[in-house]
Amino acid sequence: MRFVIVTGMSGGGKSTALKMLEDLGYYCADNLPVSLIDKFMELVSTPGSEITQVALGLDVRTDQSFAQATKTIKELKKRGQDLEILFMDASEQALIKRYKETRRVHPLALEGRVEDGVSKENQVLSEIRGMADYVIDTSNLLTRELRNELERIFVKDEEYNSLMITLLSFGFKHGIPADADLVFDVRFLPNPFYLDELKAKTGLDQEVQDYVMQFEESKVFLDKLEDMIQFLIPHYIDEGKNRLVIAIGCTGGQHRSVTLAGELHKRMNSCGGSYGLKLFHRDVRGRGGN
Repeated sequence: MRFVIVTGMSGGGKSTALKMLEDLGYYCADNLPVSLIDKFMELVSTPGSEITQVALGLDVRTDQSFAQATKTIKELKKRGQDLEILFMDASEQALIKRYKETRRVHPLALEGRVEDGVSKENQVLSEIRGMADYVIDTSNLLTRELRNELERIFVKDEEYNSLMITLLSFGFKHGIPADADLVFDVRFLPNPFYLDELKAKTGLDQEVQDYVMQFEESKVFLDKLEDMIQFLIPHYIDEGKNRLVIAIGCTGGQHRSVTLAGELHKRMNSCGGSYGLKLFHRDVRGRGGN
């Protein structure tokens, strides 16, 4: 019997993950009263049962304090119950944006600001986040990417990538990304914008890539940047960090930053490291995710 507890931040994708796990063959139940968790596990584990994969959703809307749910999970593990915890997470900025776009009310901010609810929930869930076997950050994750990650972990039993790295190109004139952990400025490189034949193109076009990468300083910068990031990654993983946003910026976010972010993505992707990797071009209109 494979038993998965699915929990996480409100707006982090718990309900979506449960639906996907159901599609992948899991028997799913959401928000059982805490007092019934033990009994539920006993029932689905009955010898002869045809149910072999179960996912149980828990969040701060349970009928009792979440501290009691955490205590129950700890007791089950102490008794030798084989269970896994999947924690669905997202950055504070992403969660606030999702609530404001959908105009939903945060369960811990019924009469207050969404920001206050997110902050309070972070504190409430800090203990179970630390207990989680898997933490998936959905801040910049597409639906198909989330499904692929769940299938990789819970169907194919492949190694879990505890760190999700987003390589993000941007333009300084549009502002530095608020969620960036590391920011690098490539405005020192020759700018294709001033060449008539390249001005209307972007770093997604081969002509721009060839122009930017023909310069020795582009290659040296990329070598040094890759070396530093590969040095940092295992230390971030040891620290328990589950998301890392590396932002590369130029003036408008169209040419140099897009090229360098794309080249870095190719190099890191070929290394086959123990991390997930995404490429996103924030300021290239209509052609962002990759």
